[in-house]
Formats: sequence, C-alpha cells, structure tokens
Amino acid sequence: MSSSTSPAVAVIASSPQSVGFWQAFAFWFKLGFISFGGPAGQISIMHQELVENRRWISERRFLHALNYCMLLPGPEAQQLATYIGWLMHRTWGGIVAGALFVLPSLLILIGLSWVYIAFGDMPLVAGLFYGIKPAVTAIVVQAAHRIGARAIKNNWLWGIAAASFIAIFAANVPFPVIVAVAALAGYIGGRLVPEKFKAGGGHGQADKRYGPALIDDDTPTPEHARFRWMRLLQVVAVGGLLWLVPMGLLTLWYGWNHTLTQMGWFFTKAALMTFGGAYAVLPYVYQGAVGHYGWLSPTQMIDGLALGETTPGPLIMVVAFVGFVGGYVKAIFGPDAVFLAGAVAATVVTWFTFLPSFLFILAGGPLVESTHNDLKFTAPLTAITASVVGVILNLALFFGYHVLWPEGFGARFEWVSALIALGAAIALFRFKRNVIHVIAACAGLGLILKTMIL
Repeated sequence: MSSSTSPAVAVIASSPQSVGFWQAFAFWFKLGFISFGGPAGQISIMHQELVENRRWISERRFLHALNYCMLLPGPEAQQLATYIGWLMHRTWGGIVAGALFVLPSLLILIGLSWVYIAFGDMPLVAGLFYGIKPAVTAIVVQAAHRIGARAIKNNWLWGIAAASFIAIFAANVPFPVIVAVAALAGYIGGRLVPEKFKAGGGHGQADKRYGPALIDDDTPTPEHARFRWMRLLQVVAVGGLLWLVPMGLLTLWYGWNHTLTQMGWFFTKAALMTFGGAYAVLPYVYQGAVGHYGWLSPTQMIDGLALGETTPGPLIMVVAFVGFVGGYVKAIFGPDAVFLAGAVAATVVTWFTFLPSFLFILAGGPLVESTHNDLKFTAPLTAITASVVGVILNLALFFGYHVLWPEGFGARFEWVSALIALGAAIALFRFKRNVIHVIAACAGLGLILKTMIL
C-alpha cells in the first residue's frame, strides 16, 4: 500500500457489521447523557462516533442529513439523531434516537429545577448563581457573534440584523412578526440580488473518507425510506392526532385558559420559531413566558438558561425549566402537589416543543433520501438567520441589564458581576474555552465571593 494513503483508509478496509436495533438503542441511550456543548458539540460527538469510529454512516450521507436538519425549525442535533436512527431502523429507530436525546436532559432538568425553586435562597445555591448569571450574559453575546460570523456576509444581511434589533429593542415587535418580515425580505432579495442572499458558512462538503460505511455514499435507499404519498399522509395524520388528542384533553379537563393548556399552545408555536437554534427562540419565549403569561421572572429566565447550558441535550430544553417553574409557582394542582405540578408542566412543554421535530424528520426524510444532492439554505432562511443575530443581541442586553442593574438603573451598579462577565467573555472569545468550563469557573468564583467576601 502506498505511503501516501490516508491513515484512516489504510487502517480501516473492511465494511462494518450490520447494527441491530438494541445495539443502536445502547448508543442513543449513551448519547443522551454525554451530549454536552450545544449543537456544535453534539454534532461533533455524533460525527466522531457514527462516521469516524463506528462507520454506521458515511461522511457525505451524514452531511446530507445535517443540511436538511439545518433547514428546519427545531434543534438540529436532535433532529439529526432522529434522522440517522430512522434511516437505520425505520420509524421506531428514529423515535428512539430522538427521544433518548431528550429524556435524560428532561429528567435532570426537572431535578435541578426543583432544587433551584425550592432551595434557591440558600447561600450555597445563591452563591453559585451569583457567578453563573454574568457568565450567561457573555455566552449569549458569544452566540450572537458565532451566528453572525457564519451567516452575515454582506451589508444587506447586516441591514436585516440591525433592523431586527431595532424592531425588538425599541418597538418590542413580536418575534414571529420579525421572522415573517425577514423571510419576506429574503424572498424578495433572493429574486432581485440573489448573490447577496447565498447561504454563508454551512457545514461544508464531504471531503474525507474513513473507510467503508454501513450506509455508504452509494448504498441504495432502504425500502422504508422511499417516498410514498400514502406514507406521508399517514405520518401527517398520526402527527396531527398526537398533537390534537393531548391538546383536546387538556382543554376538556382544564379549559383553554388553564396554565397547562396555554403552555401546550404557546410552546407549539415556539417549536416552529426555532430557526437559528435555541438562542433564536429565547426572545420569543421571554416575551410570552415572562412578559405575557408571567410564568417566571426575568431573573429566573437567566438562571434557567444557565441550567440548560450545564446539562446534556439540546439547549432548547430550557423550556422544561420554564414549564417546571410556571407549574410549580402557579401551584396548578394545589399547594400540596407543587413538585408534581412542576414535573407535569415540564413534561407537557417538552412534548409540544419536540413533537414537530419528529414529524419534520419522519415526513420529510423520504423526500430528502429521494435525492442525494446537498440541500442549502434558501434566501428567506438566510435572511431569517441574519435577523436572529439582531434578536439575540437584544437578548444579551436584556440579560446584561438584569445582571448589572438588578434593581434598575437608579440603583447601584454590580461591578463584581461586570468583572465576572468580562472574565467569561475573555475566556470564551480570546481563549476559546468550553462553555461548561466557563460556567463552572464562574459558579465557583461566585460562591467564594458571595459567601466569603461580599
């Protein structure tokens, strides 16, 4: 063999053995507990495990699936797991992969949310969150920078980002309206100046080989993944029932204006607004959960994002925290069952948030598999992503205000929190430190300062 041959190809020459359902189940179960690091980290873990190490799917097919998931509203890493699970083991394979990506995070967040709401006033917990809150502000700023660097490539897109920031900051325009106007601007711009609305960034093309894969570049599309109109109608019908039945039961049992019913309806809409990732939908969640419904306070929203950053699973799982706190504080089952109320509300919120993600994959997967061409962002989606940058910047200012002036501009400035936020920003931007490490360091610093010095 030539010495110039790729080491990966030189070492790996044989095709992997077929993978049984329960073998895949074990991997998806493990992934649910190790999927830290947000979408980028989670996709990296799946690529390393499924493409490089196990070779269950080829690089090109992996990116083909990822590009489709990037087009969808919802958590792309969880949808990617659902897609690969479905491709390997039919519908139940997709359901298992997607559900196990979420369930560990849900259970962990229910436990942490209870500790937070029940014992948040204790010096230990208060000290930890004193350091975490400034770190979260820096993390959101980094998110705006990261998305902007990838998506905004010219002055047209910068203009959309700036207009979105002004709309939500100065005029308090609802997030869905901003998304709709940005999509319209992208559609018109894509027709008039298409070169200005080409997708920036992306995930590149497949240019590496790690040896033969179980689902390789030239592996025929399996029978269950072929597009059929009847199957599409079945998926849509079942998905509609899975939404309609619980929503109908909540309405019948509790009424339309009950907290659980409104949570189901609100987070169904939120699930369709998550273009650009979880940070993009957080302003919409804030406008509804904090501003309109009063399920939690601005400070609690910041703390919930911190908990979401430190647990495995998609960051959008912060909605489970929102549901738990709302159900707990509202005592929807009475004062003697506040934990049950929080746990049920978190579960309801998770169901209605993630159901659309499964339906998008199970309904759209066969359409994607019918062609192996890479899918790209359309002009409207490019404009939406640009608008998201302005919206996230507004979210960072909102968090910064509540962290640095917790009692309003007229009160004293929290200079210690400002120094912690600055340190977190330097760690993230200058030294490229992991988010989990930054939060852990700031939490420890906050505990020391709050309990021993301040």
